[in-house]
Amino acid sequence: MSMSDLPSCFPGFEAIHRYMDRRDDEVVAELRPGDFYVTKRGERIITILGSCVAACVRDVKVGVGGMNHFLLPNVSRSAPGSWSDAARYGSYAMETLINEVLKRGGAKNRLEIKIFGGARIIEGLSDVGAKNVDFVTRYLDLEQLSVESKDVGGEQARVVHYWPVTGRVRVKKIKGAAKLAATEVSYGARISDAVPCGDVELF
Repeated sequence: MSMSDLPSCFPGFEAIHRYMDRRDDEVVAELRPGDFYVTKRGERIITILGSCVAACVRDVKVGVGGMNHFLLPNVSRSAPGSWSDAARYGSYAMETLINEVLKRGGAKNRLEIKIFGGARIIEGLSDVGAKNVDFVTRYLDLEQLSVESKDVGGEQARVVHYWPVTGRVRVKKIKGAAKLAATEVSYGARISDAVPCGDVELF
């Protein structure tokens, strides 16, 4: 089945790689670092996480939800405002996902949130995964949003499958994530050179 034959997605998500999993007879949306995806259909969202973090967010009543996949920029803590710049990037990743769920009929007081990732998979470097987990935990606490469940930290990468309509999650730990680590280092370098994202406010 080609992309054009798949059920339509919400406007703005056309660039997300989607395909038909014929074994399970369902549409799968595959996220890469920096992506997020929201749906109200019986689709599955999948991503692979090393030190990156993914938040799964859904409205339990209307069944609209989605997932993001983000990594905080590797800014120097010695630089003035460096942590706040990284946090602004993380806040943008969280708020764009949550706002899209709210825009599609969700309500903040009905949100179910699950978080995954943040492993330490790169030997000899600072614990980027712990920084990502610390950020998302603090962010949700400040927004007074509780975490329904989580699987974070450790030293193994994760493959995360999420069904937004039901809230079901399947996590598989994987070893030998050298290629994933290299991808994350490359991605982290690119976003560290970028200008921090502008402010976004929750609806």
